Amino acid sequence: MRSSFAQIVQGELSGRLLPEGGIADHPRGQFRVDATVWGILAFRAAGGDQAILENHCARLIREQDKDGRVWIHQEHSESYWPTALAILAWQNSPPSQAAQGRAIRFLLETTGVHRPRRSDELAQHDPLIKGWPWIGGTHSWIEPTALGVIALTATGHEQHDRVREAIRMMLDRQLPHGGWNAGNTLAFGKELHPNPEGTGAALTGLAGVVGQEKVARSIAYLQGEVDRLGTPISLGWGLLGLAAWDLWPSNGTTLVERCLANQSRYGDYDTSALCLLFLGALAGERDAKTIMFSHSSRNQTPAVLSQ
Repeated sequence: MRSSFAQIVQGELSGRLLPEGGIADHPRGQFRVDATVWGILAFRAAGGDQAILENHCARLIREQDKDGRVWIHQEHSESYWPTALAILAWQNSPPSQAAQGRAIRFLLETTGVHRPRRSDELAQHDPLIKGWPWIGGTHSWIEPTALGVIALTATGHEQHDRVREAIRMMLDRQLPHGGWNAGNTLAFGKELHPNPEGTGAALTGLAGVVGQEKVARSIAYLQGEVDRLGTPISLGWGLLGLAAWDLWPSNGTTLVERCLANQSRYGDYDTSALCLLFLGALAGERDAKTIMFSHSSRNQTPAVLSQ
């Protein structure tokens, strides 16, 4: 079935593409920014026509603030975590390059709230190392930081100080026995539990920028968990994280089929979750980071640096 995942993706998304641009959160649903960015990534990874995608890329541009952020909703301007995904969605879209450049600049100039670690700190990670938050004015966490690293690496900024620090932040938040959660390691002297979403996202972001020995325990954790994952977000990130290290599981197709079949019990997955699952499925055929973005512009001068 693996060879037909691309057809399944295009078929599933066709009923969620809005004629005015953008992608709905469910079949016959309403436009959402996060559904649109994940949908563009999945549609492109499945070989979808870039000419069709341009309409949806243009809708994202209309949602962008003048400072470059792409928010989840205009009434929630501090929820700008989709900015990194928008940078990826605008890859290889010539009309979107100015918007992508503004988003890159915003991401490079933005951080979570950070401070030196106090002597009486209950959490053990270093709160001074900068990553990116889900919401402005809050602490940095693993998944938005991983997305920031993926997006900025895709656009040629892997050596930027901001990206290098974010990589250090992810390594600092890695649990001693392997894996990541939202971003905490030890509290009250006890090691916290990892989860597959945070682990998969971090492994995807770190692939190619750190040696495998630095994340070996986290890879082992995810390999031990992947057979038990039944939700589209956890399985999608799990498959992406393993594929990023050329370890996509031999039974990955079966796991995706099982997860898709669960819709008969729980109903249609929302677009963001479904597309993340599809990206994990398609990563079995190609490198996970190639699935997330195209490498064709890696050697071009990034738009943000030419402005």
